[in-house]
Amino acid sequence: MAESEDGQEKSELPTEQRLRQAREKGQIARSKELGTAAVLLSGAFGLIMVGDALGSAMSDVFVRNFTIERATLFDPESMMPALGSSMLGLAWPLLGFFIIVLVAALVGNSLLGGVNFSSQAMMPKLNKMSPAKGLKRMFGVQSMVELLKSVAKVVFIATLSISILMSQLDNILSLSNETLRSAMVEATELVLYMGLLLCMALLPIVAIDVPFQIWNHTRQLKMTLQEIKDEYKNTEGKPEVKGRIRRMQQEMANRRMMGDVPEADVVVVNPSHFSVALRYDKFTPGAAPKVVAKGMDEVALKIREIAREYEIPVISSPPLTRAIYFSTKIDGEIPDGLFVAVAQVLAYVFQLNSWRKGQGTRPVPLKEDLPIPDEFKV
Repeated sequence: MAESEDGQEKSELPTEQRLRQAREKGQIARSKELGTAAVLLSGAFGLIMVGDALGSAMSDVFVRNFTIERATLFDPESMMPALGSSMLGLAWPLLGFFIIVLVAALVGNSLLGGVNFSSQAMMPKLNKMSPAKGLKRMFGVQSMVELLKSVAKVVFIATLSISILMSQLDNILSLSNETLRSAMVEATELVLYMGLLLCMALLPIVAIDVPFQIWNHTRQLKMTLQEIKDEYKNTEGKPEVKGRIRRMQQEMANRRMMGDVPEADVVVVNPSHFSVALRYDKFTPGAAPKVVAKGMDEVALKIREIAREYEIPVISSPPLTRAIYFSTKIDGEIPDGLFVAVAQVLAYVFQLNSWRKGQGTRPVPLKEDLPIPDEFKV
């Protein structure tokens, strides 16, 4: 198992962030064998597909250039048109072949790891110019693995090539008994057949190399437990910093909330713990009472202080206060089930304000047993 510079064992799989950073640096799993096999196989199939057209074009070029008239042969101005017609005759078959190979090269090299453009990978690195590190890479484990792979490939392909040649030896020798045109056709078919077999022989090598490259890439990016912890801290932030940010956000929210308390119509309280400030816009049709501020303990005491400062009625109703506190968010409307109880509170407050202004009579004290549904009782 690989170890880090501080001696810790790299036993953990790489995180998404580690994989993303490696990709940005150009470190992705790649299989040279997959790209090589794709190019060679597509080349073999491409020759089979365009072989007839290419053969006909080459035959036309040979006939045209070997049956040239004497007058044309000694005419310097006829050379370029003859060259142009020969190249044009071969252009279309060759273009189709090149397109097939080009597409296969692009697809084959991007099947593993995908398409990746990395500016960091293109930047020159001075450490790669170090002779000591160069020797270390030449005689390192990775280089030895690549050397063994190359030797194994050469032995495998050579053995297979000899086997194919021996199996087709009689057909090759029989070409001497054929006419020239027949021998060329059969020779072309033999070459394509043997070439296709050799290219297909790369498939077992690809089947071994692709999983190995994926495993090796993952192994190189493995992390220690400490690296994962450090990454989490850098990504999510240190706990003490996050806690401080949350406290600052809560303080800012409380300040904004306290600034809305003077606009409330009433503050209902549980004398020892909770306070809820309510506002009702009676000039807006269909509007429901809203919670402009709420809090417990020290925040609840601060809401009451502001209410007394601005002469906002403070009504003690523990069941209703708890019901509103736990069922409604700040700036949220009162639930339907609490409409009746809140309406009685607001009606009492509006009558009380009118009486204080010298209008009407003193309202009857609010009942303690306000109608609160069981689902809202806390």
